[in-house]
Amino acid sequence: MEPLRIVFMGTPEFAVPSLEILVRNGKNIVGVVTAEDKPQGRGQKPGISPVKEAAVKSGLNILQPPKLKAPEFTDQLKALKADLQIVVAFRMLPEVVWAMPTQGTFNLHASLLPQYRGAAPINWAIINGETETGVTTFFLQHEIDTGKIIFQEKEPIFSDDDAGSLYERLMHKGAQLVLKTVEAIEAGRTKPADQVFDTNLKHAPKIFKETCRIDWNKSVEEIRNFVRGLSPYPGAWTEIGGKNYKIFKVSIVEDRNEAAPGYIKTDQEKNIHIRCFDGWIAIEEFQPEGKKRMTTSDFFRGNQLSL
Repeated sequence: MEPLRIVFMGTPEFAVPSLEILVRNGKNIVGVVTAEDKPQGRGQKPGISPVKEAAVKSGLNILQPPKLKAPEFTDQLKALKADLQIVVAFRMLPEVVWAMPTQGTFNLHASLLPQYRGAAPINWAIINGETETGVTTFFLQHEIDTGKIIFQEKEPIFSDDDAGSLYERLMHKGAQLVLKTVEAIEAGRTKPADQVFDTNLKHAPKIFKETCRIDWNKSVEEIRNFVRGLSPYPGAWTEIGGKNYKIFKVSIVEDRNEAAPGYIKTDQEKNIHIRCFDGWIAIEEFQPEGKKRMTTSDFFRGNQLSL
């Protein structure tokens, strides 16, 4: 039996372990589709995507289409005669692309679908205080993140997790699931199941700067989850003394003093405490405008906090 001809589509770091595990296990990757090179840094030198870097190391055929519907690209894709396409952290595909392979196109999503459909499932799961999430492989169809589920794997969310630590675990768990999915498709052992829709679905929309602003009228636990769900990227933020501060790590502190939500008190040495709806949180790590990320103690070694 001929090995499946596979086209892999992805761009950021999250997709790299999935590509690498397929290469290590001898899968027949006939093409890798990734984003175009973009100018980066002060010198605006062309920067390549993490997936392109991995593909170059493995000597794979690379396609970087500016437009996915362009006839030049779809003709190139058809010429690869792929049996299967795999999508990990790539942009939305037009039907002319995802419907092309005989075995279909499957996607890896960093949640337990149908929960947390959308662009930022890792962030929103933590923001919403979930204690469990996971990864899902599913076949693409017209409506985003709604196709038939192939496999799922659960992953706990620990109380000290932030988006960065959970991202790392799901990135590698997802790679294992991608390999499992390919091998099941090769063996004809998949039984894709429809997603079960109910009224309690939580969504994971794209996150913008204003999304990341801290609302001090929320509870201490909600704000702690909000901060860790946006750390290290894109970062929750608040305004102090007319300047924006990104907040990366907070803790809940015992303090019976009453104050209005958003009230700030500091000893200008080690502590910054901010009042929430039902208590106080301490800022442990943050980034003032124009400076690097630092602990509160490090900040006070050379600075004062202007309120």
